Amino acid sequence: MLKCRAVWRKLAPLARSASTQCRHNVKTALNNGRRQAFVPATHMSTGPAGGGGSENTLYVVLVGAACLGGGAYAYMTVRGDSKRYEERISELASRSAKEAPESQPPVAPEPEEAAPTSEESAPVAELSGETESASAEEPVTEVPAEPAAPVVEEELPAPSELEATHSEPPPAPLESAEEPVTETPPEAAEQAAPVLAEEPVAEVPPEAVEEAPPVVEEAAEEPVTEAPPAAEPETVQEAPTEPAVTSLPESAPAPEPVSAPLTLPSHAPYLLIGGGTASFAAARSIRARDPGAKVLIVTDEPNLPYMRPPLSKELWFSDDPSVTETLRFKQWNGKERSIYFQPSSFYVKPEELTSAENGGVAVLTGKKVIQMDVRGNKVKLDDDTEISYDKCLIGTGGVPRNLQVIEKAGDEVMNRTTLFRKIEDFKSLDNVSRNVKSITIIGGGFLGSELACALGRRSSETGLEVIQMFPEKGNMGKVLPEYLSNWTTEKVKKEGVRIVPEALVKSVAFKEDKLEILLKDGRQVKTDHIVAAVGLEPNVDLAKSAGLEVDSDFGGYRVNAELQARSNIWVAGDAACFYDIRLGRRRVEHHDHAVVSGRLAGENMTGANKPYWHQSMFWSDLGPDVGYEAIGIVDSSLPTVGVFAKATSKDTPKAATEQSGTGIRSESETEATAVTPVASSTPAPVMEHKDEYGKGVIFYLRDKVVVGIILWNVFNRMPIARKIIKDGEEHADLNEVAKLFNIHED
Repeated sequence: MLKCRAVWRKLAPLARSASTQCRHNVKTALNNGRRQAFVPATHMSTGPAGGGGSENTLYVVLVGAACLGGGAYAYMTVRGDSKRYEERISELASRSAKEAPESQPPVAPEPEEAAPTSEESAPVAELSGETESASAEEPVTEVPAEPAAPVVEEELPAPSELEATHSEPPPAPLESAEEPVTETPPEAAEQAAPVLAEEPVAEVPPEAVEEAPPVVEEAAEEPVTEAPPAAEPETVQEAPTEPAVTSLPESAPAPEPVSAPLTLPSHAPYLLIGGGTASFAAARSIRARDPGAKVLIVTDEPNLPYMRPPLSKELWFSDDPSVTETLRFKQWNGKERSIYFQPSSFYVKPEELTSAENGGVAVLTGKKVIQMDVRGNKVKLDDDTEISYDKCLIGTGGVPRNLQVIEKAGDEVMNRTTLFRKIEDFKSLDNVSRNVKSITIIGGGFLGSELACALGRRSSETGLEVIQMFPEKGNMGKVLPEYLSNWTTEKVKKEGVRIVPEALVKSVAFKEDKLEILLKDGRQVKTDHIVAAVGLEPNVDLAKSAGLEVDSDFGGYRVNAELQARSNIWVAGDAACFYDIRLGRRRVEHHDHAVVSGRLAGENMTGANKPYWHQSMFWSDLGPDVGYEAIGIVDSSLPTVGVFAKATSKDTPKAATEQSGTGIRSESETEATAVTPVASSTPAPVMEHKDEYGKGVIFYLRDKVVVGIILWNVFNRMPIARKIIKDGEEHADLNEVAKLFNIHED
């Protein structure tokens, strides 16, 4: 075909020039002939009639002969090419090698090259993998499918059509007759040819390139058909001046496809701000009461909703070296579970939420709500996207507090300080603990004590020095009575932790590649890394734009007993300062409160109108052997009464999870067990202020009424404690009340 095309390009200018000259001469001859009829013969010159008619006739004959010769040559060439091509098709079809893909998507023709005529149609090497060699000696190389733009193949006419048109000269190219025909180089074709196919072009394996039969494509609207087989194969040859198509190395990675921009829903019937436990509990509650509900959760974290307690508990005791990636952990009972509430398959994609027939829960990660228009019922994201809502829940939780002396110490100190709250903080601290020699934990509360015990266990294996300092006299001194706090402090020391009590930090500085912590009493501690576990600050960033009230005493958004801040806005979790119908206004920062308040808010968003009367619990574990559960107001400044008994092997967090079947003990709780408890008939010896506190009950009193209870190594008795606080009665003898928990039974 290329040879025929080259011959035609050489003959085309001559044919056009001869044709033009021929038409001019014929016109002149005809004009002369007509004028000759009106001129008297006596006035004619002695020269040839018609002004040189014999010469014109001879010229016409010569030009006609040339045209006939060129047409005959073109016919013979095209017919031979067609015959050889059909035979090539027949041979390739008979081979037993792997076949090429059944169809190839049509693409646009090269913009600068004229489309070949039907006589010139022949196999065109495709850049998507079916590349023919330029000659028998040249190796076939492969071009990756995605960046290359395949060349459009014209429909090859049947042999009968070729025979019917063999007497006609090839039609002129698509370009102007006066302009020469130029070919686009392969490199320009790859850049210029736009791909029109809707499906990606499949890549053909290198071993199948030579043997795969080329696919002849029809027009874009018609199905792909193969040309009928013939007798003799044809070897396609390129002109010597045309560069051979080369391929990229097989190992070169193909460019990633550009994903379509995310189309966010402009409206969500239920909009939940924050991706924590409270929002997930609310979403689950909404879907339970309204199965077709469409719920959108917006979170600035990159993760789906997950539980936070394992970040400072079970994950640190995992034997899996890849735990920071899998985020799967073994509970104290040996059962394994993921930190995520649900896998990604549980959720609907945000862009599909609006069209979801049965509704669903979608999570929009990595987006932060920065402004809230209460009157317009819409919010604004940090990328200026606006989403309207019918009902909204604020579950933004809180952010870890930091010490001002650390914030003012400079970047070197801040870069070596961890504020523990999220999955990223767990991963970062885990990495730090494996690469430094000492870590100091500032804070003696729940989080600080749990991290101290977890890192203390690791110190025995890696030689890591773990230091815990706090302003109280003993561990968890703000929560536990002094005698129990002292006992807990000794327990933490046995875990390999160095305790620095009554420590008030005066300054922190970075000197000689170490952090120097100077205390107000003159003591100095040198360490490599600091973990600040000094409390949580409720996230109330939306209060100003939304016009919501923030409580001046407890912090957080002020809500009523139904957790409402406005008629169609609810708040749950750490950010809610709610009115407790039994204990007054409160704000609670625990997992179970997030579960219960989120669940109630979800019910009220669907019209339940229930007050928040449930007393949520919280728990803490100092390893698998010591743990406690608490409810109500537990403040060491209140009067307390403790009743203890000897513990057994069943009185541990590990045994408790084996019995309940879950490591998150609050999830196994139910509200339905608020019945009058039956006291044990076993005598109840009082073991107050003894040196051994195996298990027991600590009552917190306000005006002689129990407002808080801690169950020390006593598990699965929380409904009884909740009933006692709900009744709000005075008790003359708390030893008798302790019998309700059956702590003296083995």
